[in-house]
Amino acid sequence: MTAGIEGYERHISRFIETSQALDFQIVCRDFVEYLPTEKSDVLDVGAGAGQNAAALDELGFHVTAIEPMQEFRIAAQNAYKALSVKWLADSLPHLSILDSADAHKFEFVLIEGVWHHLNDKEREQAAARISSIVKRNGKCAISLRNGPAGMGTRMFPTDPMQTSELFKKYGFDCIFMAKNQDSILPNKENVKWSRIVLQKQ
Repeated sequence: MTAGIEGYERHISRFIETSQALDFQIVCRDFVEYLPTEKSDVLDVGAGAGQNAAALDELGFHVTAIEPMQEFRIAAQNAYKALSVKWLADSLPHLSILDSADAHKFEFVLIEGVWHHLNDKEREQAAARISSIVKRNGKCAISLRNGPAGMGTRMFPTDPMQTSELFKKYGFDCIFMAKNQDSILPNKENVKWSRIVLQKQ
Protein backbone atom coordinates (compact mmCIF):
# COMPACT_ATOMS: atom_id res chain seq x y z
CA MET A 1 0.00 0.00 0.00
CA THR A 2 1.22 3.50 -0.81
CA ALA A 3 2.52 5.31 2.25
CA GLY A 4 -0.05 7.68 3.65
CA ILE A 5 -3.34 6.30 2.36
CA GLU A 6 -4.02 3.89 5.24
CA GLY A 7 -7.51 4.35 6.63
CA TYR A 8 -8.99 6.25 3.71
CA GLU A 9 -10.24 3.04 2.11
CA ARG A 10 -12.82 2.81 4.94
CA HIS A 11 -14.26 6.26 4.21
CA ILE A 12 -14.14 6.68 0.44
CA SER A 13 -17.62 8.11 -0.15
CA ARG A 14 -17.50 10.29 2.95
CA PHE A 15 -14.08 11.67 2.04
CA ILE A 16 -15.13 12.49 -1.51
CA GLU A 17 -18.33 14.22 -0.40
CA THR A 18 -16.62 16.20 2.36
CA SER A 19 -13.65 17.20 0.22
CA GLN A 20 -15.57 18.31 -2.85
CA ALA A 21 -17.75 20.53 -0.67
CA LEU A 22 -14.71 22.52 0.49
CA ASP A 23 -13.96 25.97 -0.91
CA PHE A 24 -10.40 26.44 -2.15
CA GLN A 25 -10.53 30.15 -1.33
CA ILE A 26 -11.22 29.27 2.32
CA VAL A 27 -9.07 26.16 2.77
CA CYS A 28 -6.08 27.68 0.98
CA ARG A 29 -6.74 31.33 1.82
CA ASP A 30 -3.19 31.76 3.18
CA PHE A 31 -1.73 30.51 -0.08
CA VAL A 32 -3.79 32.43 -2.63
CA GLU A 33 -1.64 35.56 -2.66
CA TYR A 34 1.43 33.43 -3.43
CA LEU A 35 0.00 31.89 -6.58
CA PRO A 36 1.85 32.81 -9.77
CA THR A 37 0.64 35.91 -11.55
CA GLU A 38 1.05 34.29 -14.93
CA LYS A 39 -0.98 31.29 -16.09
CA SER A 40 1.81 28.83 -15.45
CA ASP A 41 2.33 25.17 -14.55
CA VAL A 42 1.20 24.20 -11.06
CA LEU A 43 1.21 20.85 -9.27
CA ASP A 44 -1.28 19.57 -6.69
CA VAL A 45 0.32 16.69 -4.77
CA GLY A 46 -2.06 14.39 -2.93
CA ALA A 47 -4.97 15.90 -4.79
CA GLY A 48 -7.59 13.71 -3.12
CA ALA A 49 -11.02 14.21 -4.67
CA GLY A 50 -9.72 17.01 -6.86
CA GLN A 51 -11.38 20.15 -5.54
CA ASN A 52 -8.17 22.18 -5.20
CA ALA A 53 -6.85 21.12 -8.59
CA ALA A 54 -10.20 22.08 -10.12
CA ALA A 55 -10.10 25.51 -8.47
CA LEU A 56 -6.57 26.11 -9.74
CA ASP A 57 -7.62 25.11 -13.24
CA GLU A 58 -10.54 27.52 -13.08
CA LEU A 59 -8.08 30.27 -12.14
CA GLY A 60 -6.37 29.63 -15.45
CA PHE A 61 -3.35 27.57 -14.45
CA HIS A 62 -2.04 24.46 -16.23
CA VAL A 63 -2.68 21.93 -13.48
CA THR A 64 -1.14 18.52 -12.88
CA ALA A 65 -2.84 16.65 -10.03
CA ILE A 66 -1.21 13.62 -8.43
CA GLU A 67 -3.21 11.24 -6.23
CA PRO A 68 -2.45 7.61 -5.28
CA MET A 69 -5.99 6.41 -4.53
CA GLN A 70 -7.81 5.30 -7.66
CA GLU A 71 -11.25 5.90 -6.15
CA PHE A 72 -10.42 9.54 -5.43
CA ARG A 73 -8.91 10.11 -8.89
CA ILE A 74 -11.97 8.64 -10.60
CA ALA A 75 -14.27 10.80 -8.48
CA ALA A 76 -12.22 13.87 -9.38
CA GLN A 77 -12.20 13.08 -13.08
CA ASN A 78 -15.96 12.52 -13.06
CA ALA A 79 -16.74 15.65 -11.07
CA TYR A 80 -14.42 17.94 -13.02
CA LYS A 81 -14.40 16.32 -16.46
CA ALA A 82 -15.07 19.65 -18.16
CA LEU A 83 -11.71 20.95 -16.95
CA SER A 84 -8.25 20.37 -18.39
CA VAL A 85 -6.53 19.04 -15.25
CA LYS A 86 -3.97 16.31 -15.90
CA TRP A 87 -4.73 13.53 -13.39
CA LEU A 88 -1.86 11.16 -12.51
CA ALA A 89 -1.48 8.16 -10.22
CA ASP A 90 1.51 8.58 -7.91
CA SER A 91 2.47 9.93 -4.48
CA LEU A 92 5.17 11.51 -2.40
CA PRO A 93 7.98 11.09 -1.66
CA HIS A 94 9.23 9.99 -5.08
CA LEU A 95 6.74 11.32 -7.65
CA SER A 96 8.27 8.81 -10.06
CA ILE A 97 5.65 9.49 -12.71
CA LEU A 98 7.20 12.90 -13.36
CA ASP A 99 10.06 12.52 -15.84
CA SER A 100 13.04 14.56 -16.98
CA ALA A 101 10.76 16.88 -18.94
CA ASP A 102 9.25 17.97 -15.62
CA ALA A 103 12.56 19.09 -14.10
CA HIS A 104 12.26 22.66 -12.81
CA LYS A 105 8.90 22.94 -14.56
CA PHE A 106 6.46 24.04 -11.87
CA GLU A 107 5.95 27.59 -10.67
CA PHE A 108 3.81 26.46 -7.74
CA VAL A 109 3.36 23.18 -5.83
CA LEU A 110 0.47 22.67 -3.42
CA ILE A 111 0.79 20.01 -0.71
CA GLU A 112 -2.49 20.27 1.20
CA GLY A 113 -3.37 17.75 3.90
CA VAL A 114 -0.54 15.36 3.03
CA TRP A 115 2.66 16.12 4.96
CA HIS A 116 1.48 14.56 8.24
CA HIS A 117 1.21 11.18 6.49
CA LEU A 118 4.97 11.07 5.76
CA ASN A 119 7.64 9.95 8.20
CA ASP A 120 10.97 11.75 8.60
CA LYS A 121 12.78 9.73 5.94
CA GLU A 122 9.96 10.25 3.45
CA ARG A 123 9.89 13.97 4.19
CA GLU A 124 13.59 14.25 3.44
CA GLN A 125 13.09 12.42 0.14
CA ALA A 126 10.03 14.51 -0.67
CA ALA A 127 11.82 17.82 -0.06
CA ALA A 128 14.64 16.77 -2.37
CA ARG A 129 12.17 15.69 -5.06
CA ILE A 130 10.12 18.87 -4.82
CA SER A 131 13.32 20.89 -5.20
CA SER A 132 14.05 19.11 -8.47
CA ILE A 133 10.73 20.02 -10.08
CA VAL A 134 10.22 23.62 -8.92
CA LYS A 135 11.51 26.50 -11.00
CA ARG A 136 13.84 29.10 -9.58
CA ASN A 137 11.69 31.60 -7.64
CA GLY A 138 8.85 29.08 -7.74
CA LYS A 139 6.91 28.34 -4.57
CA CYS A 140 5.77 25.34 -2.57
CA ALA A 141 2.81 25.73 -0.18
CA ILE A 142 2.38 23.12 2.53
CA SER A 143 -0.27 22.60 5.21
CA LEU A 144 0.84 20.86 8.40
CA ARG A 145 -1.67 18.99 10.56
CA ASN A 146 -1.39 18.04 14.22
CA GLY A 147 -4.01 16.27 16.33
CA PRO A 148 -5.95 13.02 16.52
CA ALA A 149 -6.14 10.89 13.38
CA GLY A 150 -8.99 11.55 11.00
CA MET A 151 -9.96 9.34 8.07
CA GLY A 152 -6.30 8.74 7.33
CA THR A 153 -4.65 6.75 10.11
CA ARG A 154 -0.95 6.96 9.20
CA MET A 155 0.02 10.05 11.21
CA PHE A 156 3.24 11.75 12.24
CA PRO A 157 3.68 15.03 14.13
CA THR A 158 4.51 18.10 12.07
CA ASP A 159 6.36 21.30 12.90
CA PRO A 160 6.53 24.38 10.67
CA MET A 161 10.01 25.41 11.80
CA GLN A 162 11.44 21.93 11.23
CA THR A 163 9.75 21.74 7.83
CA SER A 164 11.14 25.14 6.88
CA GLU A 165 14.66 24.08 7.93
CA LEU A 166 14.36 20.84 5.97
CA PHE A 167 13.46 22.68 2.77
CA LYS A 168 16.21 25.22 3.37
CA LYS A 169 18.69 22.36 2.79
CA TYR A 170 17.22 22.01 -0.70
CA GLY A 171 17.33 25.64 -1.71
CA PHE A 172 14.07 27.07 -0.33
CA ASP A 173 13.47 30.10 1.87
CA CYS A 174 10.35 30.30 4.01
CA ILE A 175 8.40 33.42 3.03
CA PHE A 176 5.21 32.78 5.00
CA MET A 177 4.34 30.89 8.18
CA ALA A 178 1.10 30.66 10.16
CA LYS A 179 0.88 28.43 13.23
CA ASN A 180 -1.83 26.66 15.21
CA GLN A 181 -4.86 27.51 13.11
CA ASP A 182 -8.22 25.94 13.88
CA SER A 183 -9.70 23.37 11.52
CA ILE A 184 -12.46 24.62 9.24
CA LEU A 185 -14.28 21.29 9.67
CA PRO A 186 -16.77 20.74 12.51
CA ASN A 187 -15.92 18.59 15.53
CA LYS A 188 -12.19 19.02 15.00
CA GLU A 189 -11.44 21.12 18.09
CA ASN A 190 -8.29 19.14 18.84
CA VAL A 191 -6.90 19.45 15.31
CA LYS A 192 -4.56 22.36 14.57
CA TRP A 193 -3.00 23.39 11.28
CA SER A 194 0.09 25.37 10.40
CA ARG A 195 0.83 26.61 6.91
CA ILE A 196 4.06 27.60 5.22
CA VAL A 197 5.08 28.91 1.82
CA LEU A 198 8.60 28.20 0.59
CA GLN A 199 10.34 29.88 -2.33
CA LYS A 200 13.07 28.22 -4.40
CA GLN A 201 16.24 30.26 -4.69
